[in-house]
Amino acid sequence: MDPILEIQTLAFPWACLDPFLFCVHHVDLFPAGNAKLGPAASLEGRDLGQDFAAKDGWNMYHGETVPGFPAHPHRGFETVTVVRQGLIDHADSLGAAARYGQGDTQWLTTGAGIVHSEMFPLLKSNGPNTAELFQIWLNLPASKKKAAPNFQMLWADQIPHRKQDGVELTLIAGALGEQCPPSPPPDSWAADPATEVAIWIIQLEPGATWTLPAASAGLNRALYFYEGGTLKAADQECRSGQRLRLRSDAPLPLINGAKASSLLLLQGRPIGEPVAQYGPFVMNREVELEKAFEDYRKTRFGGWPWPVADPVHSASQGRFARHPDGRQETR
Repeated sequence: MDPILEIQTLAFPWACLDPFLFCVHHVDLFPAGNAKLGPAASLEGRDLGQDFAAKDGWNMYHGETVPGFPAHPHRGFETVTVVRQGLIDHADSLGAAARYGQGDTQWLTTGAGIVHSEMFPLLKSNGPNTAELFQIWLNLPASKKKAAPNFQMLWADQIPHRKQDGVELTLIAGALGEQCPPSPPPDSWAADPATEVAIWIIQLEPGATWTLPAASAGLNRALYFYEGGTLKAADQECRSGQRLRLRSDAPLPLINGAKASSLLLLQGRPIGEPVAQYGPFVMNREVELEKAFEDYRKTRFGGWPWPVADPVHSASQGRFARHPDGRQETR
């Protein structure tokens, strides 16, 4: 039984399978920061507000002073933001705030609607500020699309890591043996163990071998080979920049080539419902999208309690989260 169903070249954004909607891997080689936590470099020639050209190896995205994504709305799905390097400053319409990164993950259920900003403060003034992160969108079933918005922090020291024989695994969602990540938010599709949602980062040293274990039948399973040289998956030669769509009920032997390799696994039982999407809103029917825009025009999903659309925290602030109920977490 061949575990590989299809191999495709990765495009931007990466193609996803139900229950996942979207996945992008951001790597920005930001320069030193200035007093405003933006880049200490000229912004001449950049399309500020819409800068995705990767000039000099980095983007301002929708930011104009600090790189990032100023206030914007979402409804009907979840964002899972896995920050491998660098930091993100979060603020939202519920009054919550956070600074996280350096291995942390934020899992945000947008549900009935939220406005949030995601800015990338450049705290180092005497050297580069490299940022690397995954932004993953996980759909919600119709029964949960009006759930109360909620965000949860999965701090780096809570996320299971396993390193053995040249293989390092990072488990954002989905258990492996006795290693279990923190529970996802209560209204997430991933909260039901029967959905077998898995988000794993797999890193292989040169020549390392490992077998991705089989899961249940009927899941959608994709392995994104996003960094490295070549490897052998089952009996097929694969190269970096490819997505492997897999049988979920078959193990996949991996033999890495001469360069270190990094892969992302996205797996889950499909929701199997119609998807109607327009920009930041994901519903089941077009009429629900129209209602989402109407609700946002009327309510702004609670308004924006911050003085600017792109708030960043102070340069001295460490990693923290302040939840809408006032609960504080620090790292």
